[in-house]
Amino acid sequence: MKPRSSNFWTVFGIPVLIALLSAAGLFAALLGDGAWDALSWVGLGIPAALSLRGLLGRRHG
Repeated sequence: MKPRSSNFWTVFGIPVLIALLSAAGLFAALLGDGAWDALSWVGLGIPAALSLRGLLGRRHG
């Protein structure tokens, strides 16, 4: 019997990346103003855009 290869990162790679982006955005929002605000918008905007794309991108027809 062939041993099963681990597919942990195949399954959880993108969600972990989204979580890290969200955490970085939240942390940047706490650090200060100016460039930190821009970094927080990017860090929180990308996961939000990906979520909307996943929700609205599916067309049943």
